[in-house]
Amino acid sequence: MSYVPNYDEALEILKRYNKDAFLIQHGQVVGGVMRYFAEQHDPENVDFWEVVGLLHDLDFGMYPKEHCVKQVEIMRELDLSEDIIRSTVSHGYGMTGTDVKPEHMMEKILFAVDELTGIIGAAAIMRPSKSVADMEVKSVKKKFKDKSFAAGCSREVITQGAENLGWEMSYLQEETLKGMKTLVEKLNI
Repeated sequence: MSYVPNYDEALEILKRYNKDAFLIQHGQVVGGVMRYFAEQHDPENVDFWEVVGLLHDLDFGMYPKEHCVKQVEIMRELDLSEDIIRSTVSHGYGMTGTDVKPEHMMEKILFAVDELTGIIGAAAIMRPSKSVADMEVKSVKKKFKDKSFAAGCSREVITQGAENLGWEMSYLQEETLKGMKTLVEKLNI
């Protein structure tokens, strides 16, 4: 019988397959941002959205060249819910070996915010405070336009994600930053 782990169980699973502190924190950030969006769009399922965000890169630490492909195998071995499997691998659509297209609101948001949290996080590190706490959305917009900044974070994917959601880029950036600000104390970001 497949199951949906709670946050603590999901964090332990993430740590089992990812030893890099950055990847673990990235999962926690994306999970927290997903929780923030769930509170607005699907308040009855905030825990599920958070777990999906937390586990979205489960296979990346050990299998970066098989990202979103190896994950299916790992998650099935762990007897995780097919809903978690589908949702987590959909964020790699068009970038990895997965053909699972983000279709549900949660999947579309995950697809859009994954890379964007990377840009915002990199911008925060450059600030004197080293935090998103005092960051304004204009800083996010400026860094987003600078394609050489956090060059590994795909602006094309973020733009496609905003379009898939029918959202203006400024709204996606502002709301993602707000979501990250909810994590300042918990994750020291």
